[in-house]
Amino acid sequence: MQHVRAEEVVTAASVQDYLAGQERKSLLRFLTCGSVDDGKSTLIGRLLSDTKQIFEDQLTALHNDSRKYGTTGDDMDFALLVDGLEAEREQGITIDVAYRFFATPKRKFIVADTPGHEQYTRNMATGASTADLAIVLIDARQGILRQTRRHSIIASLLGIRHIVLAVNKIDLVDFDQEIFDKIAGEYVEFAKNLGFDTIVPIPLSARYGDNVTSSSANMGWYEGPTLVEHLETVEIDQAQAPFRFPVQFVNRPNLDFRGFAGTVASGSIAAGDEIVVAKSGKSARIRRIVAQGGDLPRAVEGQAVTIVLDDEIEVSRGNVLVAPAERPHVADQFAANIVWFDEQALLPGRSYLLRTETDQASATVTDLSYRVNVNDFAHEAAKSLAMNEVGVVNISVQSPLVFDAFSNNRATGAFILIDRITNATVGAGMILHPLRRADNIHWQSLDVGKQARAAAKHQKPAVLWFTGLSGSGKSTIANLLEKKLHVAGKHTYILDGDNIRHGLNRDLGFSEADRVENIRRVAEVARLMADAGLIVLVSFISPFRAERQVARELMEEGEFIEVFVDTPFDECARRDPKGLYARAIKGEIKNFTGLDSPYEPPEKPELHLQTLGKSPEEMVDVLEGWLGERDSADQLYDGDGI
Repeated sequence: MQHVRAEEVVTAASVQDYLAGQERKSLLRFLTCGSVDDGKSTLIGRLLSDTKQIFEDQLTALHNDSRKYGTTGDDMDFALLVDGLEAEREQGITIDVAYRFFATPKRKFIVADTPGHEQYTRNMATGASTADLAIVLIDARQGILRQTRRHSIIASLLGIRHIVLAVNKIDLVDFDQEIFDKIAGEYVEFAKNLGFDTIVPIPLSARYGDNVTSSSANMGWYEGPTLVEHLETVEIDQAQAPFRFPVQFVNRPNLDFRGFAGTVASGSIAAGDEIVVAKSGKSARIRRIVAQGGDLPRAVEGQAVTIVLDDEIEVSRGNVLVAPAERPHVADQFAANIVWFDEQALLPGRSYLLRTETDQASATVTDLSYRVNVNDFAHEAAKSLAMNEVGVVNISVQSPLVFDAFSNNRATGAFILIDRITNATVGAGMILHPLRRADNIHWQSLDVGKQARAAAKHQKPAVLWFTGLSGSGKSTIANLLEKKLHVAGKHTYILDGDNIRHGLNRDLGFSEADRVENIRRVAEVARLMADAGLIVLVSFISPFRAERQVARELMEEGEFIEVFVDTPFDECARRDPKGLYARAIKGEIKNFTGLDSPYEPPEKPELHLQTLGKSPEEMVDVLEGWLGERDSADQLYDGDGI
């Protein structure tokens, strides 16, 4: 009979006891952030190693990788444990967010290693969005840098209230206490208005393990906790947010079952409890809470379930089931903090797609209240936000959204902005509060509508949007076309770029932000004129595709007709009817389209007029022919022709 030692006997009960002990441990989510080469990945690698989270085969692979990619001589390069991408190892930088799990006898941890490079700031914000604590690393030789400040501000905006100031590479400054005290003092002074509950400075060397899991013999002057000791004991506020259940899917497999699937974003709910549909205010009670293993008596935050109600009230994707006594805001205008990610600046007036956890709407930044200076947290007046800048904005959405203030509920107070043309995520936002003006503005019901107005004029409304470079012939062609339409008895109006700038838009210049606002206003006027039943001819350079797309979406289907008056730059400069090209080439006019300001030609215009070698009359003939083809389908005319 084979003999085993008593300590080698593992019983089912001991396994259950161990698992139960693990479940009882609290979980702390934290991230490492800071500037480039401050040692974020190395610190996480050291934490994993010193807490015995690395298997023998991983250690062997780390030895081999250190010889191939390492930057620490003969020592193991712990950064390679989390820098898994080939590009990260070749460049010695972090690009993507790397998540790692580890545990100590007292607590469980999920750590996010985030990039320090400015171009990957969006990834840092991703890691911070679910963290309870941030370890802000600072290279003791470099001190506080611009990216250190930026990451600290983003951490504050994203609701993190606990900071560990890890002054790393202290070994490279001979464990100097004065350097540590100076950096800690400067950071505490900088961060005093960021709303952090705790800031704990710790001097450490991630490479050699000083003050990571055990106190360093090299710093007898430091009497504070090690990093792991602090992570094990820091108290995180676990105040429970009210019940929020964003509906992701209406589950109706047959006539006998109708449930609403999603994940509990916050709070909890039990069978029999009353809920309210946030947008409509209709109420019902929970009849069943269906999960994969069967019905549940209660669902809590983080659980994916299907809720069945006792009443057939209308609930659709994008709506939110909430607690009756603690309802969220429902509004189409709100103020928000925003972190801008895109190389193209944020411009008030430009339209984006705004996406929350389950809802989406067309959105416009109506006002940029101020930009936050990352050096001193000062509020600065600005007309735009550049890449990686932080600001406070007012946002208007096309349809009401359900939300909470981000400070009260991360899940329902956050959103992203998406570029309508590229589909890229360009910004992340944290809602501050709804705007009161939204409560004071309501649609007035009118008895006479667009169809009645158009019928009285015997025509179908349309917006012909002429776009092209200055001097391309837009206004000339639009003017000739309007004359023919007028003779045919049509009711028309021309909105010309120069004419509008004498009145409605006289306060706007030619910066990119002003150009966006210029087109936004004109598009709204064109929409009103189309609503009056008119045929509107809009003649504007309108250099940006995004603004032309917004104008298109303001109109009804088939109502917007984009006409690209395509004349080469050299030909426009040769014509130079207003002398603008000559002045712009001499540098007397700045932000001139086609020269030092871009023109984005239409990709799929309804009409592409190539004017080189052709007269304006010939271009109008092309327009008449195209419009005549539409005549038979009753898209623009009533059948009488021009």
